[in-house]
Amino acid sequence: MEAPQQTRHTVRIVICPNCSLTLRGAALFFGGLCLFCLTVAGLLALRGMWPILPFSGLEMLLVGWALHASLARRYRAEVITLTESDVSVESRDRAHCLRTVFPRHWAQVKLRRPASPLHPSRLTIESHGRQCELGSFLTEEERYGLAIRLQRLVGRINESPSLALGPK
Repeated sequence: MEAPQQTRHTVRIVICPNCSLTLRGAALFFGGLCLFCLTVAGLLALRGMWPILPFSGLEMLLVGWALHASLARRYRAEVITLTESDVSVESRDRAHCLRTVFPRHWAQVKLRRPASPLHPSRLTIESHGRQCELGSFLTEEERYGLAIRLQRLVGRINESPSLALGPK
């Protein structure tokens, strides 16, 4: 979720996805699921329904791929650092780190409505034709709360509230 840290005239917000499944838990789940599904498939193959074996194997490969993709999310993080002059966003995953810096005086925080009810809203920081999306992994409520906090800290265009007072 979010963990704000504040030093003298610098505010730092770290956001990361909620990944409660541990490696051990994922391994136990996947092992148990494989054991059950392949046992059932083996018993059915012994009764003459051998075509079920490749489908069961493919099913376990797909579940393994989905678990791997889910576990890879735990390495994602976004660090938003606000100083008196800049707003920087550092997006990290396991292999990459991308840093975008905006002048705080000209930066705008925008929360855009979704194009359809099935899509999430988009939270961006924009300035001089550039934009950076934040919190794509957050829930709608978390994204809305982050947007309000950032709007208070960044201010409107041509407005830079003091960071010395801290967020309210």
